[in-house]
Amino acid sequence: MGLSVKDCFAFTMFGDLFEEDFSFISNNHCGKGKKLKPRDSEPPAPRDFTNLSGIKNQGGTCYLNSLLQTLLFTPEFREALFSLGPEELGILDDSSKPDAKVRIIPLQLQRLFAQLLLLDQQAASTTDLTDSFGWNSNEEMRQHDVQELNRILFSALETSLVGTSGHDLINRLYHGIVVNQIVCKECKNISERQEDFLDLTVAVKGVAGLEEAMWNMYVEEEYFENDNLYRCGACDKLVEASKSAKLRKLPPFLTISLLRFNFDFEKCERYKETSCYTFPIQINLRPFCEQTEMDDSEYMYELFSVIIHKGGCYGGHYHVYIRDVDELGNWQLQEEEDRLIEDKALRDTENAKEEENPLAVLKGILSEEESKQIPVDQLGQKLLEKKGVSWNKKYRKEYGALRKYLQNHPQIFQFSPDENKVGLKEKHKLLFQSDSQGQGCQSPPQKNDVQWNSEKKPTRLWDSSAGCHWFDLNDSKVQPIKEKDIEKQFQGKESAYMLFYRKSQLKRPPEARGNPRYQIPERLLNEMNAANTELQKKRAECDSANHGIDLHLHLSSCYEFNNGALHPSLTWKEGVVDLTIDRRKTLGDLRQSVFQMLESWEGDMILSIAKPLPAGLHLYEILDGDELTLDGIGLADGADIFVWNGKEVGGTKVMAGPDHEPVVINVLRLAEYNEGGKGQHFTESQHVFSCSTKLGDLCRALAPSGGIILKNVSGPDKEAKNWEVFLEEDMKETVKNVGLMDRCSVLILDSHDQSFVDVSSGNLTAFTYDISWLQVKNFCRTEDEEKYVKITATVETVMSDIRMKAIQELQLDKELANDTCLRPVSGNGKLLSPVPEDYTVKEAELKMGSLLGLCRGKAPASTQLFLYFIVGSDQNASPEMEIVVEETASVKECLNLMLEKSGLSGDNWHLRRMDWCYEAGEALSQENATLKELNVCRGDTLVITEGKLPPKGFLKIPIWWFKSSNLMKHGGNARDLVNGMTCKMDALQVSPGGDSPEYFHTDMDLCYAGSIEIAGEASLEDLKMQYVLIWHLLICHVQWL
Repeated sequence: MGLSVKDCFAFTMFGDLFEEDFSFISNNHCGKGKKLKPRDSEPPAPRDFTNLSGIKNQGGTCYLNSLLQTLLFTPEFREALFSLGPEELGILDDSSKPDAKVRIIPLQLQRLFAQLLLLDQQAASTTDLTDSFGWNSNEEMRQHDVQELNRILFSALETSLVGTSGHDLINRLYHGIVVNQIVCKECKNISERQEDFLDLTVAVKGVAGLEEAMWNMYVEEEYFENDNLYRCGACDKLVEASKSAKLRKLPPFLTISLLRFNFDFEKCERYKETSCYTFPIQINLRPFCEQTEMDDSEYMYELFSVIIHKGGCYGGHYHVYIRDVDELGNWQLQEEEDRLIEDKALRDTENAKEEENPLAVLKGILSEEESKQIPVDQLGQKLLEKKGVSWNKKYRKEYGALRKYLQNHPQIFQFSPDENKVGLKEKHKLLFQSDSQGQGCQSPPQKNDVQWNSEKKPTRLWDSSAGCHWFDLNDSKVQPIKEKDIEKQFQGKESAYMLFYRKSQLKRPPEARGNPRYQIPERLLNEMNAANTELQKKRAECDSANHGIDLHLHLSSCYEFNNGALHPSLTWKEGVVDLTIDRRKTLGDLRQSVFQMLESWEGDMILSIAKPLPAGLHLYEILDGDELTLDGIGLADGADIFVWNGKEVGGTKVMAGPDHEPVVINVLRLAEYNEGGKGQHFTESQHVFSCSTKLGDLCRALAPSGGIILKNVSGPDKEAKNWEVFLEEDMKETVKNVGLMDRCSVLILDSHDQSFVDVSSGNLTAFTYDISWLQVKNFCRTEDEEKYVKITATVETVMSDIRMKAIQELQLDKELANDTCLRPVSGNGKLLSPVPEDYTVKEAELKMGSLLGLCRGKAPASTQLFLYFIVGSDQNASPEMEIVVEETASVKECLNLMLEKSGLSGDNWHLRRMDWCYEAGEALSQENATLKELNVCRGDTLVITEGKLPPKGFLKIPIWWFKSSNLMKHGGNARDLVNGMTCKMDALQVSPGGDSPEYFHTDMDLCYAGSIEIAGEASLEDLKMQYVLIWHLLICHVQWL
């Protein structure tokens, strides 16, 4: 048996209430048979010093998180929930079984509570719980009211527990009774009506605090008199009567909802009541109860949770202050000195605020007056005398006119009938006189001689004594607070919204104190233990991954020093040893690890930072300070470390440091001949120099006597358009100072080439060609690894020269010179059409640095076209083929060549262009036109399409026939075959007037009846006549079958 109807009803209620998106992935399945779902690569963070777990906000679920934390820190609730075993609730693993009865909501709530108590993570996820509520993952996230959630959550939980021993869980803990009574003044008949409640809703507007609101509700009486009389059922007439309400039954846990949100009928808008509203940490409910003869302990309640709303009436954020009844969390006090400083600063701030509060100032002035009321104008004058500033100057901008301000606080100020005088209401005057500090947020006065607090158990003041520690649980964040911090939530935009009290008589067993495992079922304990073990394992792995660094150790015995840099004497891999080490370890630990790896090492061991450069491996600073951590010395992941004796490598002294970096310079010279016969040709070679080499020494090493050297001022990574001659004063500078870096190019000119140089400006005048690089990749090799080479070229270099030089650099067979071509390679690796041999780089529209492929086959001449083609429009079904044709060839000749190459025959084919969607597009209908006339370009793709094109001026229109059900009835035994094809269609696609297709669902049979060739100038009537003719032929054909 699956879920009960009541369970489903509970889920439906939640689905209607919470229209939110829960696309986040749960990490709650961590018990037996459960695997962590994919989330972030790192495991969740452990709990902080408070040892309490927060709850992740799924997006607007802070109201749910606050309520769940309150239920968790209600020990009697969570222990009653834990007492329900699998025999009553089922198990979650059976939830997919059709015959299993699984009560998902209480099971998921049990698991969430166990995670919050025992799982070592900073915040738990409520995804599995909200899934059990029936929240739709496609619904919109939306903020909801926590008071409404409290009632519906209790209803859903109570519904899901029907038939179990926990069926009365909610009633047992939260159910109370209010009795409403009307007493007839004549016959004393009492008419009463009981109301059940799980929470009490009390007013905020117009009252100073909770006790006054409770007094108004359950002590004050309403009288029926004068024109407002009550019809007594016993007297059977209209009589005077009194109406009152009392608390008949008190629950163990009292939930109070504050009516912070009201409606302004004048402005027709909602607003949040942010005025001061006090509530005690301990309250005596005796004055509000029907039965008052019991001991005071029966009426004493202690505050243990305050849900706080921050924001306005149209949105905001919830968090909760909770008293840790079982002392499960760590509440750390600050240093005494810091605490005193903080308290003093807080008092100063509060005093300053109190002095600036106009309500407190006006109450102070009126409380000092002997007369009950004084003129409003006189009150303004006394304010000026006391504060040294008038109301208009100090308060009017923020609070409005003085008279209007007084009228907006009718619960405090009382006007005379003519509204010219004002005074304090009596209860506020008494309150103010009893408070030497002038506090404006106090409990209401004593009424009807009923004491608010018993002498035996006085109301506890705001303090933070042992066992009464409070925490602020704000989604994932948990932090300790002081009890007096609750006072800050009396008023303002961030203020108390729900209050939770517990009976003072409820005592916790000693074994529950500081024991989060208390009363948790064994199955959940095992599940949490397994989850914590897995978390520790993942954190250890993550910690190792986060702090581990891979180092590449280069061993000096495997290197030799030549041409200004270190080079491996063997292969690169054989000379390098990889080592993974924790970055928190010291340099001494690293040195010891290297010694252990190199058991045969003798003598001193020096570790130097190395860096691979184009010239080879170069050494930098020596690592020193064995007590320093690897992270402290800045050793990064993937760093190269050279292991040597600190002096020489292979008998050669090695100069280390940035001042001796080797630089690879490309040296260009003008060639004595040009094989292509077109454009300028250069020879190129690479030389290595130390960056500290004097430019004069470099010039003497490279340039012949009388020669000059020029540098590319555009830089190594830019197009080289400008060359400058190094001046005589530059010869004393180093290579580094004159800006020569790796891959920079210099041009050497002999004495007979210097006519190209304008000596006065130092610039080239005879040519300004771009001297840069083209990359050539070998596609002729049969080996797996294809080789790249860089070829020096200018925009005027011809492609034949580039191809011949690439063959030479790649060391390929000379016979490939007559059977290869260069083809540009696109960004996605596709070989484009070959470039004609006599094109220059500029004519081929190649950018410097472009990648070319050296491929087998001759390049097309400039009068030929290289084309791609496929058969049919499906590129996946037909491979792309290549062909070279003359640009003067006709469409028909091109089609025949393509058909021959693809192995097709017949004349039932035509050619189409490939459009930008890679589909068969415009047809090449002029068979005798040349490709050049039709603007078919080199590299275009054509599609061989089946079917002949209609003659010029004609259209080819397909005809489909819908068979009606009547025809099916007349010919039920006939085989519906038309032209050998019958289609069963679920939907007919129609595109009227070029609009988006519309789909009409039908159960008709749709048959292809053929196609009609009709002149483009024909009328719709002509088309209809041809269709009617085909239709009659089809009818005859079906009847014949």
